[in-house]
Amino acid sequence: MASNDTQSFPHSSRTVLLLIDVINDLAFPGGEELLTNARPMADALASLKRAARERDLPVVYLNDNFGQWRSDFREVVKHALREDSPGAPMVRALLPEPDDYFVLKPRHSGFFGTTLETLLHYLGARRLVLGGLTTDMCVLFTAVDAYIRDYALRIPADCSACVRQRDHEAAITYLRDTLKADTRPGMP
Repeated sequence: MASNDTQSFPHSSRTVLLLIDVINDLAFPGGEELLTNARPMADALASLKRAARERDLPVVYLNDNFGQWRSDFREVVKHALREDSPGAPMVRALLPEPDDYFVLKPRHSGFFGTTLETLLHYLGARRLVLGGLTTDMCVLFTAVDAYIRDYALRIPADCSACVRQRDHEAAITYLRDTLKADTRPGMP
């Protein structure tokens, strides 16, 4: 890691990995189609998470609360791991570890109505690496809000997915060209 990428913060890192909506049962219209694209994404994202952990980078699970205003993250994980959950294989590949952070979000952007901004400030973040579901919605909206807040963005094209591949490609193009995000696959 570059020396200018660290500071004396709790995790001595200025780069933070955000895993967006990966704890997901995919039990909704289009979920089965999304699972087709989410399987390879989950493998790439698991590899990205391992690389982040090797570099001692904080990992934040930024997850939809699925309209369950009294839920907590442990309940979201438990629900997504049910035997009848289409998304369970993806969730098993991306299970949180005890020292990971969690932010439940009520809408598309991880910044809207959440404590994410406060957590990122606490972690000393200046660069965010984003991955998850879906590229054209929650990943995009979170990236736009991060861009507005002057975060440098890395959004590996292989670490997010959409129901339709053309929507994924269009979102990646937008993220790269408009938000100046680094969209190269994997973790450099």
